[in-house]
Amino acid sequence: MSATLPHPLSPELRALSARDLAGLALALLIVIAPHALRAPLWLTTLTLGLYAWRAAALAEPRLLPARWLLLVVVAAAMLGVWAEYRTLFGRTQGIILLMVFSGLKLLETRNHRDATLLAFLACILVITNFLYTQSIPTALAMCAALIVITATLVGFNAPRRPARACARSAALLLAHAVPAALALFVLFPRVPGPLWGLPQDAYSGLTGLSETMSPGNISQLAQSDAIAFRAEFQGNAPRRPELYWRGPVLWEFDGRTWRMGDSTLGRFEPPQGERRFAYAVVLEAHNRNWLFALETVASLPPRARYLDDGQLLAPGAIRQRIRYELVSVADAAPVARESRAVLQRALALPEGFNPRARALAAEWRRGTANDAEVLARAIEFLRRERFEYTLEPPLLGRDPVDEFLFVTRAGFCEHFASAFVVLMRAAGVPARVVTGYQGGDLNPVDRYVTVRQSDAHAWTEVYLQGRGWLRVDPTAAAVPGRVEAGMARAMTDGASLPLLMRPQLEWLRSVRYRWEALAHQWNLWVLGYNPERQRELASLLGLKNADWRSLTATLFTILGAFTILLLAWSWRRSLRPDPVQRAWRAFCRKLGAQGLERTPSEGPRDYAARAAARLPAASEAIERIGMLYLELRYGKAAGAHGASPPGKRIAELKRMVRELRLA
Repeated sequence: MSATLPHPLSPELRALSARDLAGLALALLIVIAPHALRAPLWLTTLTLGLYAWRAAALAEPRLLPARWLLLVVVAAAMLGVWAEYRTLFGRTQGIILLMVFSGLKLLETRNHRDATLLAFLACILVITNFLYTQSIPTALAMCAALIVITATLVGFNAPRRPARACARSAALLLAHAVPAALALFVLFPRVPGPLWGLPQDAYSGLTGLSETMSPGNISQLAQSDAIAFRAEFQGNAPRRPELYWRGPVLWEFDGRTWRMGDSTLGRFEPPQGERRFAYAVVLEAHNRNWLFALETVASLPPRARYLDDGQLLAPGAIRQRIRYELVSVADAAPVARESRAVLQRALALPEGFNPRARALAAEWRRGTANDAEVLARAIEFLRRERFEYTLEPPLLGRDPVDEFLFVTRAGFCEHFASAFVVLMRAAGVPARVVTGYQGGDLNPVDRYVTVRQSDAHAWTEVYLQGRGWLRVDPTAAAVPGRVEAGMARAMTDGASLPLLMRPQLEWLRSVRYRWEALAHQWNLWVLGYNPERQRELASLLGLKNADWRSLTATLFTILGAFTILLLAWSWRRSLRPDPVQRAWRAFCRKLGAQGLERTPSEGPRDYAARAAARLPAASEAIERIGMLYLELRYGKAAGAHGASPPGKRIAELKRMVRELRLA
């Protein structure tokens, strides 16, 4: 049996045109652009070079590389990725290899079959972008890429169709899918946990506070204006000086670095007070289990744990955006009692470090009668001495507290907090470091308080007999503007701040307020659409038992109805006669009435020529009708695959057939 030869119009034989290549390249550039910003510079340059190589080969096919050369580039790219990351496995490594392979596949693409495979690769790369972020700009960019990919596929099957018509058809096809996609989003049973992410390195890029603190840690974090969390208050929010968002508490000190150490569960007793604030926190993922709350909490979120030093912990690491509700008391009285073991822990200092600070603390102790007077002298020292508050503090050596207090006199909040606790402990006053966030901007658009990484802060707590743990902010004592007006206005070196944090750019921040209010609604209703919200929406829709069975049944019912509607619409369109064909049939009927029936095997050109020869009086009109029909049906004006021809020419054909007189 002889082998069947491929049809001359089959995809493996149709050559790739410049338009096809441009559509593919545009779609691929859109989907790899975010990855190119994350990839090493050499790899991005290599990928763009492969794209440029293919564009040059379109004009000069001899430039297309041999297969062995492509294999060499593949090996070099994989070797480079391994040298960069020491592995080929993982989210980042796999995606940037796909990015390089897209350029290599583009280089070996010769026909429509290869181009279709490359379009499918572009669809896979669309999905990979959501492994990093699901923000509004990413969603819009990927929608644009999907339109370009679909338009390119339409163009493969209609090579003579204008690019604008292909884009219009692609948009129409995708618009048909929107109702089904919306039904799937709303009713498809949700699973707890994030949909996007990989187990190995999906959370490696998250930023936030750490369980340790050393000179320079928080100042580096404070240069980021990324959102840490947002809080919505019932009623008026507290004033900025009261916005102390408590996080990790640090106990252990080795002379340079503070650490959390071991903590135990505490007995939660809601404090009493008149100034109570109820609020909800929308916390961004930070890959730790800390929950941030205003001091002092009077309620706990479900399943949260309360430690004996006042920390709130979630059951597991926060790897997706969560929302929890709290109540805090601003004027709560501190707990006056504490165990001897805890107080001894709050006095521990390593030997052989910071002798000048120890000597100063010993001098305060000798000249005072009690711990309260020592505390007052320490605060007065900070207020009297001229310390500089800066994001770029000088590097410190073996005795960082001594160098900060007596040499550089420049630092960030971690320098002030660390030095103050060392002074207190050296003077015999129990003290500890508290890290978290201080302040927050009230967004005038949606009335949420936005707390950023730049609001990261460290303060101290000092224990006084009979009064309990008291919050003391050494940074506020030395630089009062930090708490009253915020970090940006307290900085002496404002040029080191991120652009949107600089005080003089109020107009730009107003734009950001609007954008963040919109992004918050996106996070709340799209990215935060979890099983609880699905059940709430289902109950509003009348589904009382919103389990997975009822949701699935409702989903398939809606999808089935939608499919029937689409089939009915397509069937109706197929029954609607083509205006060009309708005019041609009317023309054939007129000629048939004169005994000139058209045979099934007779083409329009031959039929019109035979009729013109038999009816010489109307030969000119018959020939004009035949030529116009051929032009509208098969010529450039018809486009390809049923595209709508120009309306004026159709009207002219109808008029000529209507005015044709044969008798």
